[in-house]
Amino acid sequence: MLPMDRARRIVDVVRGELLTPLGLRSLSPHHPCYRQRYEGGVRERDTAYHQGTVWPWLMGPFVTAYLRVNGRSSETLREVSGWLDEFGAHLSAAGLGHISEIADAEDGHQPRGCMAQAWSVAEVLRAAVEDLHAVRPEPRVQVASLAASGL
Repeated sequence: MLPMDRARRIVDVVRGELLTPLGLRSLSPHHPCYRQRYEGGVRERDTAYHQGTVWPWLMGPFVTAYLRVNGRSSETLREVSGWLDEFGAHLSAAGLGHISEIADAEDGHQPRGCMAQAWSVAEVLRAAVEDLHAVRPEPRVQVASLAASGL
């Protein structure tokens, strides 16, 4: 949707300001409203939810964008593999075999929110399978079949 040079600059900014070992921050640490931790009472947590809190599920779209603008070289694939490998330690940190809903934005990236979030697990797995290993699922139903059935 964007010229490649602009898309690459956006991905570079996201990588530099938002990327953490557990996903992407929801706000740059340079923003005045940035919150390092998702903690406190309901009001404090609500104000931190989109003010820096890390969202693991965003790693999937980021990996897709990163490889689209930087290509699938051995170097970029190694880098993506390293980012996804970071989730390995997390699989026993909150809910055994799961990825948390959110995490703190700063060092330690303490898991927060739900201990097992389906979209976090799904996007990390999708990025590993589709983006890193280039395995694309085959569609089970052809679009023409759906059109013919009235759907």
